[in-house]
Amino acid sequence: MATNFWSPVRLSIEIASVAGVLVLILGLFFGKVMANRKFKGKSIVETAFLLPLVLPPTVVGFLLIIIFGKNSPVGQLIQWLFHSPVMFTWWAAVISSTVVAFPLMYQSAKTGFEAIDEDIEDAARVDGANEWKLFMSISIPLARKAIISGAILSFARALGEFGATLMFAGNIPGKTQTIPTAIYIAIDSDNMQLAWLWVLSMIGISFLMLLCIQLMNSE
Repeated sequence: MATNFWSPVRLSIEIASVAGVLVLILGLFFGKVMANRKFKGKSIVETAFLLPLVLPPTVVGFLLIIIFGKNSPVGQLIQWLFHSPVMFTWWAAVISSTVVAFPLMYQSAKTGFEAIDEDIEDAARVDGANEWKLFMSISIPLARKAIISGAILSFARALGEFGATLMFAGNIPGKTQTIPTAIYIAIDSDNMQLAWLWVLSMIGISFLMLLCIQLMNSE
């Protein structure tokens, strides 16, 4: 029973961690690019970025299958490069989690960057700082609370992803079976003891992450 319990927990944390790193990088980049910038079509681009937040997970899973499936150009390219399809693999679970978690990181990072006084950044440019040094030494430290909040929320969202993961990555024990899919199978097979253990572990992890955000914002 211990092995059955820990395998989905380990996989969930691994997948959410990798997805969290990807989301952090993408969120910081696009959040900085879009903050305090006006251009034609910005509303359409931002709407596209936030769309996974409101779409049903089954719709996200369907779109991922269409984009990365073996009959799609992207899927065929991946299969040619790695000699293996991406669907029903560990990386499929990472992609699913990344897609659904990205809007939270993007919105938090953009809000944090928009709150920075532009005069501070302009002063750094006058002093000779290039854009990369400005980004790393000024922008990120000043927006750190929003960035950390976004990272924690994104990790929690990736950890709890179910629908898109089930459709795109499947429910393969030891390979793609995360806590949410394991709970679904446990309930379906009437193994309520194991289901409760996974539910309580999810509640505990999520509570601790949200508590970190509350404590940070109360400082």
